Amino acid sequence: MNKILLDTNIILDIALERREFFEKSKELMLTLNKLNIPSYVTATTVTDIYYILKKSKGHQLTISFLKNLFDFIDIAGVNKEVVVRALNSEITDFEDAVQTECASQNDINIIITRNVADFKKSKLVIVTPSEFISQYS
Repeated sequence: MNKILLDTNIILDIALERREFFEKSKELMLTLNKLNIPSYVTATTVTDIYYILKKSKGHQLTISFLKNLFDFIDIAGVNKEVVVRALNSEITDFEDAVQTECASQNDINIIITRNVADFKKSKLVIVTPSEFISQYS
């Protein structure tokens, strides 16, 4: 099975229990775990999650959430090469460009996101949680 990268929005949907997206993101995580698919977020996603989640949940709950998350999700490193390639990417959203370049550098060829259009210039496979679940479960 291929390795996958989870976009920041998928993790935040779960962490913030976003009503319209929570159930599908939760189902996705259960599917990934059940199928034992190597799953990653970028190191930059971790800091984004911490920053956003801390505002509503506080430091302790945020740290607890992240520790639990990393029991079954790995972190893909972001280095100078990833950032420089992202800066030169055709993907106009810098965060998405970093995620794409990070995935490429780590031999991850699938990104799961709710915002497929943001990754349209990516050479990777980009799918929504629903698409992934229907294809792999």
